[in-house]
Amino acid sequence: MPGTTKVNDQLTVSGQISLADVAEIAKQGFASIINNRPDGEEPGQPDHEAIAAEAKKHGLKYHFIPVVTGGITRNDVVQFQKAMLRDGPAFAHCRSGTRCYVLWGLSRALLDGESALPLVADAARKGYDLRALPALIEKLEAEKNA
Repeated sequence: MPGTTKVNDQLTVSGQISLADVAEIAKQGFASIINNRPDGEEPGQPDHEAIAAEAKKHGLKYHFIPVVTGGITRNDVVQFQKAMLRDGPAFAHCRSGTRCYVLWGLSRALLDGESALPLVADAARKGYDLRALPALIEKLEAEKNA
């Protein structure tokens, strides 16, 4: 699977998966798939219903939480964290894995009270650019307090 990175014991992130990848995800011991990619973002991308059906065939829970980084809402973050914690270990995917990692970072900062900078630094060591995380946190906090 393209660009697969283990964030922690509860979450692994990846680029777009294929239907054939679902069996391997199940075989590796994941309990769920979280799809953070909107349908139709790119030609040839499998739609979420096809992946959901394949996940079900392999006994995996499936969560469709499509986001665009600049448009992530607090509800998206809450839904992502619930899916990850309730049905983990989770395998989350989007185009490159970055949106999944951003959602994880937002959940840690907004819901668990962690500082953004160590999260950004940890992601960078794993090859992900989360420099937008502090601004996203500020935006979502402002929306909450408005």
